[in-house]
Amino acid sequence: MDRNMFKEKLHNYIDAKVPIIYIESFDDHRIEDILLEVTERRIVVEWNEMDGYLCRKKIEAGKEIKVWREINSHYTLEELLETGVREEELDRRILIIKDIESYLENPRIIALLKNACLRIEAGRLDTTLIFVSPIVKIPKELEKYVTLLQEVYLSTDEIKTVILEFLQEYSSLGEMSEELLEEIAIAFKGLSQLEVETILALAFSSMGKVNRDTINLIIEQKQQIIQKAGILEMIPMKESMEDIGGLENLKEWMQKKAKIMKNIEKAMEYGVELPKGVLVAGVPGCGKSLSAKASAKLLDVPLLKLDMGRIMGKYVGESESNMRHAIALAEAIAPCVLWVDELEKAFAGIGGDSGGAEVTTRLFGQFLTWMQEKSSAVFVVATANRIKQIPPELLRKGRFDEIFYVKLPSSEERKKIFEIHIKKRRKDDLESIDIAKLVDKTSGYSGADIEGVVKEGIASAFVQEASKVTTKHILDAIKNTHSLKEIMGNELDEIEAQYKERKFKSASK
Repeated sequence: MDRNMFKEKLHNYIDAKVPIIYIESFDDHRIEDILLEVTERRIVVEWNEMDGYLCRKKIEAGKEIKVWREINSHYTLEELLETGVREEELDRRILIIKDIESYLENPRIIALLKNACLRIEAGRLDTTLIFVSPIVKIPKELEKYVTLLQEVYLSTDEIKTVILEFLQEYSSLGEMSEELLEEIAIAFKGLSQLEVETILALAFSSMGKVNRDTINLIIEQKQQIIQKAGILEMIPMKESMEDIGGLENLKEWMQKKAKIMKNIEKAMEYGVELPKGVLVAGVPGCGKSLSAKASAKLLDVPLLKLDMGRIMGKYVGESESNMRHAIALAEAIAPCVLWVDELEKAFAGIGGDSGGAEVTTRLFGQFLTWMQEKSSAVFVVATANRIKQIPPELLRKGRFDEIFYVKLPSSEERKKIFEIHIKKRRKDDLESIDIAKLVDKTSGYSGADIEGVVKEGIASAFVQEASKVTTKHILDAIKNTHSLKEIMGNELDEIEAQYKERKFKSASK
């Protein structure tokens, strides 16, 4: 969420007299500045474990004055909530409470907060309680009184200002082109001002300049954030579109989306909608996962993998909190690619009666709402094998920009796949291998099958101490391999018929 949207929502919630606004954020100083800005004509006070009870903003003679003044450093949270509510000390004030999560296991604190909320609802207390913490923990007793707001991030323009101020401070760095400034600013999105300044200083220290290579440092920093959270997985970007044999329709479509994503600000100013993502469905081993990995490389953004096993928790509400955190994390890292592998398994069992099914249904609802309403540069790439098992809600217009189906590779595509895998491992042997003969013997083979026979052929050549890998080595491997068509039989024809019936686009020309 950008700063302006955050400010608008915060102002509306305060104006609507929402009892508790829970802001999920690590950057409490930045949130504090926004709160002081938004809470016009209201006294703002704060309680935190370190300093106790403070005044942050007061109104004198009709004028707003921002202050930092200790009121009572020995006030416990319990004393403040009890005395402040009873004696109406908190009336007509905004109360900020930082890092409250540890107190939300205390029955006494919960009871006092609930009492304050009941008074606010009844119009007997004119205040708003604002919780600021990186950890969301909402007791059942308070759920109906709490509105959740997530992190506010630096806008692209704010990041540009930070970069330009850094360049001005270190004049030896010279000027930066507008195009490069835009590119680096977009890469920085999701990081705090301190993190931006640290990476710029690191780039200057290690390279003596801030240039396009700085983006690699930014990606490393974002990888640190992902690893520390432990909910999403950051996948190394090794594969590119050149590693995919065929799927030309999908590749051309992705090239167009890449141009938009790399120039997102200009595209949106032009009136282009923010890309949502793509669903790639089809038979196993035909390049779906490879496409997801190559998409991130093409867009030059981090690749995050959403694994439902990491999302599911053992405590009540933990899974939903993890999903919310995963989405927030992806948005913080944005621009990025969020890969959901085997989509049909991720949300298997929705609508069931068991406790696990209820949790999955709620997670599915969270994900669906986010897909429909997201306004961040998170490009979702979902892959699936069994289209019938995918909830129909995900296939409706508005969830994904496009749905492609991948079938068994054609003879031309098989030729390209053989060339890619042989070139990758035995480049010098490629010219002496009869690719046409290999293609002729591999009708019904998937891309994974072809990669397998190439690996097996090369391994055989090594064992035989052959100076070169020959056509025969790979043909022998083909003879000992059962193709995907042989294994799945008519099921593949049925799957393709389903895709055509649903009018999904073919990934191949």
